[in-house]
Amino acid sequence: MEKALFFFWILVIGIIAFFTGEIATVMMLYLILMSLHAIHSTIKEFYVDWKRKNYR
Repeated sequence: MEKALFFFWILVIGIIAFFTGEIATVMMLYLILMSLHAIHSTIKEFYVDWKRKNYR
């Protein structure tokens, strides 16, 4: 997912949370989503590197 789209959805969720009073939940979801995004990026880098080494 592109960074701009990712932060757009986080902003939308944050606005909804502000009006419902669930700020702590949004902060935890944000941390989880950032962690998953970092894991996904790392796996993509490993895959590209593996593909480059195995298909020469």
